[in-house]
Amino acid sequence: MNSEEKIPSSLNLAFVEELFADYQDNPDSVSTEWKKYFSELRNGEATRPFCRGPTFRPRSIFNPSSGSHEPAGSRRRNEAETHLSGSSPPPPVAGYEPARVAQLQDKVNQLVRNHRGRGHMLAQLDPLGIQRASVPELEPSFFGINEEDMDRTVATETFQFDGPLTVRELLQRLRNTYCRSIGVEYMHIDDLALRRWLQKRMEPTENRLQLTRDEQLRIFTRLTDAVTFEEFIHKKFIGAKSFSLEGCESLIPLLDLAIEKAGEQGVQEIVFGMAHRGRLNVLANIIGKNPRQIFREFADTESKRRGAGDVKYHLGYSGDWKTTSGKSIHLSLCFNPSHLEFVNPVALGRVRAKQDYFGDTEKTRCLGLLIHGDAAFAGEGVVQETFNLSQLPGYSVGGALHIVLNNQIGFTTSPNEARSSLYATDVAKMLQIPIFHVNGEDPEAVAQVVKLAMDFRLEFKRDVVIDMWGYRRLGHNESDEPSFTQPTLYRAIEKRKPVREGYLEHLLKLNEISRPEADEIASRRRENLERELSESRNENYNAFSESPRGTWDRKKYLGGPFEKIPEIQTGVSVEKLSTLLRAQTELPKDFHPHPKIEKFLESRRDMAAGKQPLDWSAAEALAFATLACEGFPIRLSGQDSARGTFTQRHAVLYDYEDGRTYIPLENIATTLPGLWKSPEPAGWKPALRSAGFQPASAVGSQSPVARVEILNSPLSESGVLGFDYGYSLDRPDGLILWEAQFGDFVNAAQVIIDQFIVSAEEKWHRLSGIVLLLPHGFEGMGPEHSSARLERFLALAAEDNIQVVYPSTPAQYFHCLRRQMISPWRKPLVVMTPKSLLRHPQAVSSLAELSEGSFQYVMADANPNEKVQRVLLCAGKLYYELQEQREKSKRDDVALLRLEQLYPLKKEVLQSALENFAEGTPVFWVQEEPENMGAWRYLRATFGEKLFGRFPFSIISRPASASPATGSTNQHKREQQKILAEAFK
Repeated sequence: MNSEEKIPSSLNLAFVEELFADYQDNPDSVSTEWKKYFSELRNGEATRPFCRGPTFRPRSIFNPSSGSHEPAGSRRRNEAETHLSGSSPPPPVAGYEPARVAQLQDKVNQLVRNHRGRGHMLAQLDPLGIQRASVPELEPSFFGINEEDMDRTVATETFQFDGPLTVRELLQRLRNTYCRSIGVEYMHIDDLALRRWLQKRMEPTENRLQLTRDEQLRIFTRLTDAVTFEEFIHKKFIGAKSFSLEGCESLIPLLDLAIEKAGEQGVQEIVFGMAHRGRLNVLANIIGKNPRQIFREFADTESKRRGAGDVKYHLGYSGDWKTTSGKSIHLSLCFNPSHLEFVNPVALGRVRAKQDYFGDTEKTRCLGLLIHGDAAFAGEGVVQETFNLSQLPGYSVGGALHIVLNNQIGFTTSPNEARSSLYATDVAKMLQIPIFHVNGEDPEAVAQVVKLAMDFRLEFKRDVVIDMWGYRRLGHNESDEPSFTQPTLYRAIEKRKPVREGYLEHLLKLNEISRPEADEIASRRRENLERELSESRNENYNAFSESPRGTWDRKKYLGGPFEKIPEIQTGVSVEKLSTLLRAQTELPKDFHPHPKIEKFLESRRDMAAGKQPLDWSAAEALAFATLACEGFPIRLSGQDSARGTFTQRHAVLYDYEDGRTYIPLENIATTLPGLWKSPEPAGWKPALRSAGFQPASAVGSQSPVARVEILNSPLSESGVLGFDYGYSLDRPDGLILWEAQFGDFVNAAQVIIDQFIVSAEEKWHRLSGIVLLLPHGFEGMGPEHSSARLERFLALAAEDNIQVVYPSTPAQYFHCLRRQMISPWRKPLVVMTPKSLLRHPQAVSSLAELSEGSFQYVMADANPNEKVQRVLLCAGKLYYELQEQREKSKRDDVALLRLEQLYPLKKEVLQSALENFAEGTPVFWVQEEPENMGAWRYLRATFGEKLFGRFPFSIISRPASASPATGSTNQHKREQQKILAEAFK
């Protein structure tokens, strides 16, 4: 194709799009011809040249000089094409025809675009200098640009530089910007404004910061801190595991710069999440943990004071940072198990909780800062789940800063074995965010990307990723020999000097520091560590007592044994209950509910009037409403939680005509002014109030009614449950609930349950009041929709770490939820919630049952028959089937007892319920689950063959099975009938 027949490509069109963006920012920034053209566009609508895609074939091309369109095949197309590709045509040069000028301009524009999109592939990211593959499309020769063209002046209107440039000069600026120590991926971002924002901050400066001497000295000092700490640990605690930061020491100045920048941007708190690599260094040099405490942990002298606890490189800490400008920032490093990336949603949940507590709707007060490992970042699915939460209204935190410590290895696994993508960070491309790759041994390049990343996050409220390339100087831990599996890599690592030495040489050449000054800095650091080590050996020193508390760490004493918690009366007057339920049926006059919802609302009105008993969802709505009126915020999130998986909740109503939403629970503040005279319930005193907490209404809200959020979560378990668990850590004043679509789905969040929810109090002294709502019950729905794995929770239950309940009435559920908040005791609550019972005619309660008393641990027959020959002990839905079977068979010699709370088990209450029966009366635990599942083995281990030494104890259930339930409806019915028959034979 000759120049006269050449068609503009999609790359030209993207260029025009960017030029138009420049015009919108500043009309005088483009040439006169383009300015005239853009000014004549109507309503911002571009003509055909703005169409995108490789199949575009215009019949005519607009020429700004003539102000008209010309046939695409005309001789004058080349001149117009110059405008599509760049600016107005450069002045004629001897030996250059206009067509050749236009062709060169087009090639140069493509070269610019390729550097923006693929320059990172040529960047010098690897500190070890391992050669990267060549990228032909970044070379001028790829486009046919020869040496003769290199000194030709070309248009640079979309490249961010003020002034003319030759091809050679432009290429050099492109290489400096995109191919030195920083590689940037951002062309996957669809929003042109975001791309232009980044270009305007990278290209004029060639992606370098001009640092003052003080700034350079600060970076050098922080590098010295990092290096000195690692060297000291290795010398003083030979062979001890510390998961050294060596090879990635630039993390410490990176974090220092990020915190300082955060202070400038108004951030008051930062929540960190990270794995074990470099954690001790971060604790000592960033978070502010006294080194003597770390040294005592190496010596293992604190175990008697702290109990079982956890290993030192899993522990968290909180401290306060004073910026150079005098601002204070509270830093919290989350505790984290070895499951690496699973702390990510937990940390961000804590951030969101802090933002909500202080009414920070702009999401500027608290920052989430996550430090990842390269292998885990690419390998663990919870990373993707966490990214997916980023822009969702119920989970957004205004953008998190992600730092990938790129060791270029995972334990013994090389990148080509660990991922199918070019970079460990490629999963982050699912978001419209930039990814900055940077050579960790160029600290000043690190400083540049920190500034860019923090500014981007503040401007666009989006996540941003810094992929800092380094290496792991030692093995996976200090006793590992890495050269067994990576001999060539570790030969290269052995030749590398520490990053501090490299940066020192750079500063010495610039005369910014002298060798004696550098030695003095290092000497002071070593002397300080020696003093701390000496002090740590003082037997009278209590490291734990000196730990500064985070915002919510003061609540520690709210844990403890279950027996120490007094009985809490959770009833609410019938008048208030009736008023609150009625209020939730009153909709705005211009709101049009679905016709079937009208019947639902009418039923609720009858319940409020006492004409109809309360069903499960009505009791739940009243629990939420009463707690909100008492100042406790409510947050329920889960898959389809707004409507309810079983169409039972309807907490969010949708206008039948226009789809807008209305949440009755969120509007009880306006419908019920003054219902509660005081927003502070008795449950706040003395525990929460003396611990420094206030009712939610006291912070960020003028209403006495606390905030209620009902959220549909994404189809995620680990990510969302982790987020809500983190949220619960920093909102002990709120009822925080996560609901599984079916109880079985909690399987996918087992790491969060095992490593955080059930063990955090024992390992880390952190309490949570999170509530897990898990629909459970065998109703012929198959093995994946029947069991919430009750047996797993009971196997994990010990030392009063969690509560496991299986309520059988709406009133029981109501009192259970209220007890969770009114009691000062903060423990996770696992609720086996119903499916078929949601509409069971017998599973109902009256307003009076909600107004009186509290949660009952065991529910027994009102008047047990003296002729009872056997006792059936059960839980949940099965009770109603047993009751029906008893009535059908007229077996008044069989007693039914419901065990409503399975853990902590109130043995004295159960024993009291059995006192009415003669010694030797057989007691059968009846369960729907197979014998090896459910509660049986837990109960048998607890009581043995006889309950309290008086009653023979055995099981009626399905046979042991590898699968929870059958997939056959008919088989399910046969199995269920067999259980009932066995119970009454």
